[in-house]
Amino acid sequence: MPEDRAIPTAGGISARIDRLPATRTIWTMLVLLGFGMFFELYDLLFTAYVAPSLVKSGVLTAHTTGLFGTTGVASFIAALFTGLFVGTLVCGFLADRFGRRAIFTWSLLWYSAANVMVAMQNDAFGLNLWRFVSGVGLGLEMVTIGAYVSELAPKAIRGRAFAVNQAIGFTCVPIISFLAFVLVPAAPLGVEGWRWVVLIGALAAPIVVVLRRNLPESPRWLARHGRLAEADAALRRIEANVAADIGKPLPPPGPDEPVAPAGGFMDLWRPGVRGRVILMSVFNIFQTVGFYGFANWVPSLLVKQGITVSTSLGYTTVIALAAPVGPLIGFFLGDRLERKWVIVAAALLILVAGLVFGQAREAATIIAMGVVLTLANNVMSYSFHAYQQELFPTGIRARAAGFVYSWSRLSVIFSSFVIAFILDGFGAPGVFVFIAGAMAIVMATIGLFGPRTTNLALETIAH
Repeated sequence: MPEDRAIPTAGGISARIDRLPATRTIWTMLVLLGFGMFFELYDLLFTAYVAPSLVKSGVLTAHTTGLFGTTGVASFIAALFTGLFVGTLVCGFLADRFGRRAIFTWSLLWYSAANVMVAMQNDAFGLNLWRFVSGVGLGLEMVTIGAYVSELAPKAIRGRAFAVNQAIGFTCVPIISFLAFVLVPAAPLGVEGWRWVVLIGALAAPIVVVLRRNLPESPRWLARHGRLAEADAALRRIEANVAADIGKPLPPPGPDEPVAPAGGFMDLWRPGVRGRVILMSVFNIFQTVGFYGFANWVPSLLVKQGITVSTSLGYTTVIALAAPVGPLIGFFLGDRLERKWVIVAAALLILVAGLVFGQAREAATIIAMGVVLTLANNVMSYSFHAYQQELFPTGIRARAAGFVYSWSRLSVIFSSFVIAFILDGFGAPGVFVFIAGAMAIVMATIGLFGPRTTNLALETIAH
């Protein structure tokens, strides 16, 4: 190949990645990252399914004492998202400094160990303390996986890459729901069911460390840090495997892509980047109200509507089956439709379906609207995770994505208490009016100010 004889450059490395066809080699790497996403989302989303059991066991209380009480369900959610805020805002730079591969592994081990401690707690203080510690690792893992996927995927399949990553990740939702439905009432071996749900996720995560052996470091990251020989060697191995997959030489790469050098925090505020940082910070403050306002509270919302705990877990188990389907829809649409309009359409669906769900009493309507909400939330999730990674240069991608994403973590901390207050005073309909207002802001923000990104070269978008 001609590029093999040339002195490698960072722009040339990016161009060589973008011309790779989507073969088994490429998808294998992306699927391995999907297993990391599975355990990350398992940890992130089991909150809703163990909350009723935590209340029943007396570890937490159903109601928050005062707006910011520390013993209610809202405090458990807030502890996790405080950790996520710290992990994304304060620690997000670590993936830019030490590499995607290393941080992917160590952050996963961090939150797995913390959740073993979560499962051993008997009071609200210890539970919330270790949930916070877990959240720090989760926040760092989240921005690292996003950067990793965006840099390993060629531009023609970047949307589908995020869709597959999230589809694998969201298979955890029906699994968590089923485990809660089976284990919470049974308390196997005399151990409360919520502890089993937490431990199953925590003990399974080290499997990813074994899978890590088959993941290369991001050639884009290596090149951006001046390690051009290592980047070239890593990419040569990928190219050789891809060429073997297709049984013929690879097509020549396009011209070198423009590449900015590795940067620091102040580079987030330079012209061209600053506006995108502000845009995605505002978006993240409000998008999370819709996603976690439903995902973290759905069993509690159903209980508030007069449905028993066991029945609500049965409903949520059925609704949870739809979780992986949203990203799979994205697999077929992700690189055909402009991502910003997919985000807007998904927000509109959340707005409408949420208002109907809040008024529903019949099982069929509850399940149908719950499925629509789940699908729309997960379509929006895969879309914006791809979108916000595309908007920033490789040299500050994890740092920038971590910064803007940290606002969603901060938003959930406060919105959890607000939702608890609204749920107590105005019921499920009031919660979904609150969510609808947030989705209207999401639609306006991205629809009016979001740039286009679909099928554009990663470094071109960032300039």
